[in-house]
Amino acid sequence: MKRLEGKVALITGGNAGIGESVAKRFAEEGASVVITGRRQAELDRVVREIAAHGGKVLAVAGSVTDDGHVRAVVQQALASFRKIDVLVNNAGVGDFGKRLHEMDDAAWVNVLDVNLTGVFRMTRAVIPEMLKQAGGAIVNISSVASLVGIPLLSAYAASKGALDALTRSIAIDYATDGIRCNVVNPGLIDTPMAAPLMANPDQLGSILSHYPIRRPGKPEEVANMVLYLASDESAWVTGGTFRIDGGMTVW
Repeated sequence: MKRLEGKVALITGGNAGIGESVAKRFAEEGASVVITGRRQAELDRVVREIAAHGGKVLAVAGSVTDDGHVRAVVQQALASFRKIDVLVNNAGVGDFGKRLHEMDDAAWVNVLDVNLTGVFRMTRAVIPEMLKQAGGAIVNISSVASLVGIPLLSAYAASKGALDALTRSIAIDYATDGIRCNVVNPGLIDTPMAAPLMANPDQLGSILSHYPIRRPGKPEEVANMVLYLASDESAWVTGGTFRIDGGMTVW
């Protein structure tokens, strides 16, 4: 039997990178998937690729910074699939390469609005549906930047550190309702967000010197961990922080 057979999963930022890989992995394991993202053309491509392999998929374009979009996504998911068993809060942005005093208010607010408040909005909209069915799994995608100091990532690191804390709070508040919440903390993953770094061999080599496994991670590798946390195999797991970082935080 497939590991997510009969389940419905909502994945933000499902149009590229980790979110796309999670959506495809979930569909392979029998889930009906709902993906969101800001770029319609990329959403359409992912829908075509999942559907071509027999998967059930719905895409809704928009931003987690828009509460109207968030609530519309939940309603469309329910209209199409009648429930939501799994929420993966993956949508995220970064504003890299600046020290704190070099950032303006707009950049700071935007990073926190997507990476933290967007998770709040989507989770707030989904939890009442999970309460109705007496269970669900929430997986938040954070970063090793929440665990160790990394230069020139102040807003991003702050948003991800807060996301880790929010995960623990949700886990405590809803454990007796059958709703689990865990967080995954990837290191450097070969995604579109990391494309400028991947194209700079000198900078990439310097960063990978901090990784005992001397390569970037793959989105599919993160998706496998998210699959475990979304599935019933992790029924006794909540409030956990799961590093997938090639050993980077060991040192």
